[in-house]
Amino acid sequence: MDRHSIDRAPLTDSAEILRKAIDVLKIEADGIINLIDKIDHNFIEMVDLIYHSRGRVIISGIGKSGIIGRKIVATLNSTGTRSLFLHPVEAMHGDLGQVSRDDIFIALSKSGETDELNILLASIRRIGCKIIAFTGEKHSNLAIHSDIVIDVGVSCEACPLGLAPTASTITFPSATIKADNVTGSDGTSDQITVSLGRTLYEFMSPDGGTTVLMHQLGKQYA
Repeated sequence: MDRHSIDRAPLTDSAEILRKAIDVLKIEADGIINLIDKIDHNFIEMVDLIYHSRGRVIISGIGKSGIIGRKIVATLNSTGTRSLFLHPVEAMHGDLGQVSRDDIFIALSKSGETDELNILLASIRRIGCKIIAFTGEKHSNLAIHSDIVIDVGVSCEACPLGLAPTASTITFPSATIKADNVTGSDGTSDQITVSLGRTLYEFMSPDGGTTVLMHQLGKQYA
């Protein structure tokens, strides 16, 4: 039988539908607000580590965490922080070769017990990367084997069964940060301006000054 031909009872309780929609928004908003109390020295250490890194930010995760990881990578790349998403399974089949000791590895896992992700940690450690865990379980295997732990746990998911990650998928990207204005030790300041829909490449002179901005279409600016 065609599933589209199944007779269904009309939706009559519009007030209940609206109430549930509002509840979902409140739960997800609370998930972000509750991060305020979790911002501590670990967050500062993460920002400092990324700021001083000479490599890329490598983000990895499975399932919903992987989808969120790809979103974070897109955001970081568009704001000037070189980033790459590494799928844990593909990493074990050759893609781990993309990672270098200068990179920073950020692992996303709500439970901190994702086997496909945790099995990577020993290899990442041998490469020499610092490991940052984004997890809701501070005492998980992922957290224990990481250098920095960012607590993104939520007290309640919007899913009625509490199974599908909903509010926790909001807190993952909300816990990232990008400073658009960075002042170097010599007092100079460079600001990367990003316009969605086009790409600007910034070439730096040896003394750190911006010399050329090249538009993707080939236009050059002095």
